[in-house]
Amino acid sequence: IHLGGPLRMAMDNMVKGVALQQTVGDLSQDLVAITSYLSVMVADILPRETFEWKLKILKSASGFANSRLHTVKAQTLLLSRSLLYSTIIHIFYVDFIYFLSNWQYSQKANHSAVREDAYRFSNAAYVCQEDGLDVETIIKGASFYRREKFHDYVKDFVPPTPSEFTKIYESNRLIVAAMSPIMLSTLEDGKIVKGLAGIPSDGPVLFIGYHMLLGLDLAPMVCQFMMERNILLRGMAHPLMFFRAKDGDLPESTFNTVRVMGAIPVTATNFYKLLSSKSHVLLYPGGMREAIHMKGEQYKLIWPEQSEFVRMAARFGAKIVPFAHVGEDDFGEVVFDLNEQMKIPYFKAKIEEYTDETVRLGTDVEGEVGNQKIHLPWILPKVPGQLYYYFGKPIETAGREKELMEKEKARELYLQIKSGVKNCIVYLKEKRENNPYRNILARVTYQATHGFTSDVPTFDL
Repeated sequence: IHLGGPLRMAMDNMVKGVALQQTVGDLSQDLVAITSYLSVMVADILPRETFEWKLKILKSASGFANSRLHTVKAQTLLLSRSLLYSTIIHIFYVDFIYFLSNWQYSQKANHSAVREDAYRFSNAAYVCQEDGLDVETIIKGASFYRREKFHDYVKDFVPPTPSEFTKIYESNRLIVAAMSPIMLSTLEDGKIVKGLAGIPSDGPVLFIGYHMLLGLDLAPMVCQFMMERNILLRGMAHPLMFFRAKDGDLPESTFNTVRVMGAIPVTATNFYKLLSSKSHVLLYPGGMREAIHMKGEQYKLIWPEQSEFVRMAARFGAKIVPFAHVGEDDFGEVVFDLNEQMKIPYFKAKIEEYTDETVRLGTDVEGEVGNQKIHLPWILPKVPGQLYYYFGKPIETAGREKELMEKEKARELYLQIKSGVKNCIVYLKEKRENNPYRNILARVTYQATHGFTSDVPTFDL
C-alpha cells in the first residue's frame, strides 16, 4: 500500500513557495485526490479479507526470520518502521513487525540475538518506494561504509553529493530563512567584510568558537560555507552523535545528517587526522556544555583549561580562526534548566539514565565540559530576531611549532584565541543594536515590498 503519489504532491505544493491563492487551490485538489485514492484503495484494492490474509503471511514470515536471527554475526544495518498509522504496512529486508489488535502501532521484533553493534535506522518514508530516501546516504550516515576492517572517520569519509547537500539544505531552509543569518569575516589587512571572503581557502584551518543553544548555529553556517566558498567544515562532535555506551532510549539515527556532512567524534586521534589531511576543522571548546547551558549563561564561554588544540594546530601549521555568533537570545530563552530538572525525581532519573547510556569524552577533558549530564533544557520561544556570525582575523601558527610546544606559550595563544571569541561577541552585540531589520517582521515587510529574494540590509560595518 503506497500513498506516495497524491500525498507527496500535496506536501510538495505546500513548500514550493508559490502564490497563496494557487497553493490553496492546488492543496484542495490534492486533498480531494487523496480522499478519492483512499476510498478506491480500501474498497477495491484491499478488501478486509485480503488484508487479514496478508497480515497472517507477514506474521508467519516474521516468525521464520526471527528464529534465525541468532545466526547473524556481522555488523548489521536495520532499516525499520517503528510506528504504523492506520492500515499502512511496510516491510523491507529485516524490518520485522508485530501488529497489535487495534492495528495502530507496531513494535520491532526482538533483536536480542543480533550483535550489539547493530545499527537501527528508523524513518517514516517507505524505503525503496519513496524517491526522497537514499539508501546510500543512510549507509554513509550510519558510518557503515569502510575500506578496512574498522571504520575510519577521516579516511572512509565520502563528501556529500550535490543532491545530498541540496536535500539537507532544503530540510533546513525554513530555519535558515527565519534566522536570516548575516556572516562577517576579516581580511588579512584587518578589514571586516560581509560574507566569507576572509576565510582561508587552503587548509588546515581550525575554527574555534562559541556554541549556540542547542547547536542551532551549525546548519546556517555549514550550508553557507558550502554554497559561498565550497568549503566543507569537518565538525568535532560529541560521541553521543555516533555511538552509545549501552542500549537505551536515546535514538540512534537522529544525527545522521551531521555525519553525512562530515562531523567526526572529538578525539585527539581524529583531530590529528583531520589536520594532517588539511581539512577545515570546526571545534567548540565548550562543546555540549555551552549548547545546553543554564539560565543566564548565553554568550558565556565555558571552556576547559587545557590548551592542547593549540599545540596540535601548531604542529601542522594550521591557521586558527576565532569566531562567534550572536542572536540566540532573540530566538528563545531557557526557562527550565539542568539544575531545576535535577530537583524533580522523574527528570533526574531520566537524565541519569541518558547520561549512563552516553560514551563519555576522553579522560583528559575535565570540569563541566567533560562531565556534562545529558538533558534537554526547556526553551520559551520568541518572535525570531536575526543571527549574526563574525569570523576574526586568522592567526598563523606556521613556523611557531617549537615555540608553541612550550606550555606557557601555548597557554598565551589559547587565551588570545578565547579573548578573540569574546571580542567577536561584544562586536556583534553592539552592532545589532543599530540594525533596523533585527526583527523578522521588519525583514518580511521589507521583502514584501522589494521582492522575497532580495537581500535585507543590516547594520553598517
